[in-house]
Amino acid sequence: MVAGPPAPVSLSRERAKAPYSSAEIAAYLALAEAQPTAARRMRLVGLLALGAGAGLMGADLRGVHGDDVVVRSGGVVVDVTGTRPRAVPVLARYHQRALDAARFAGPDYVVGGYSPSRRNVTSGLVASVAGGADLGVLDTSRLRATWLCEAARAIGLKAFMDAAGITCTQRLGDLVAGLEPLDEARAVLLLGPAR
Repeated sequence: MVAGPPAPVSLSRERAKAPYSSAEIAAYLALAEAQPTAARRMRLVGLLALGAGAGLMGADLRGVHGDDVVVRSGGVVVDVTGTRPRAVPVLARYHQRALDAARFAGPDYVVGGYSPSRRNVTSGLVASVAGGADLGVLDTSRLRATWLCEAARAIGLKAFMDAAGITCTQRLGDLVAGLEPLDEARAVLLLGPAR
């Protein structure tokens, strides 16, 4: 007896987290401003500005020193180091908050801590927040999703995909691999302004 091909196996797919709404971000920013100490206030503001304003999370977020947030190329840019070094434009509505948190941190880490190998710094920061019980726990994946949606909106990604009939993002990855990178000033112009 000849066996047929194996039955298809569905692959697990990690779903994207839902972005925060504008009202939720406003509530978290108000909560950050209401923290009892300047350090907690600035670290939470930095977390929000770097998460929702630049899409950073994980090691990229933990590794940002205050000196890494700079005014350059017509906007505010975060120089990310580590395994994927890059310059990330900050959305305009977060410029001042990112700069304030960076100025407060100076050469130290924006979200706190003392070592580049530290773990769960954001968890400790979020756990130490005073108030905001009605907001739920702040999630860095949702902050990144907020930035991703805003950046996709700014570049017209949905309109492009709809017009091209593209439904699979794998194709986008294949296409983008062959494109020339934008210089920093053009990236800031495209991704930095609030829409």
